[in-house]
Amino acid sequence: MTRATSSAPSQRMLRVGEQVRAALTKVLQRGDIRDPLIENTVISISEVRMSPDLKIATAYVTPLGNHDHDALVAALNHHARYLRGRVSPELRQMKYMPELRFRDDTSFDNFAKIDELLRSPEVARDLDHDEDDDNNDNND
Repeated sequence: MTRATSSAPSQRMLRVGEQVRAALTKVLQRGDIRDPLIENTVISISEVRMSPDLKIATAYVTPLGNHDHDALVAALNHHARYLRGRVSPELRQMKYMPELRFRDDTSFDNFAKIDELLRSPEVARDLDHDEDDDNNDNND
């Protein structure tokens, strides 16, 4: 019997990703990294996605405030090996310590664009038109 492959993460990947996210958050809050860009920025880690073999952890980060996202992501990737060593005590139950990678979290930008589109006059007009059609259908 073959198991169907799926692109959705397993429960184990989700659980380990959350553990890595919590450990990274603790390390960043302690201020262990001596880099002015990282020290002077409040960083939100929205999600950590694990590879299926749990050997790569990709952290999606957002600097809070108007900071250069690309520069922050580059600084975090530069310090990834150091961070890996700092989070290892928190993740000592893992067989392998995952390689850390950092990416800019653009999901908030996408939500804002969708919200803006939904509030646009064209969409509002189309939604009102659809509601009028539904009301006419119910009256028949």
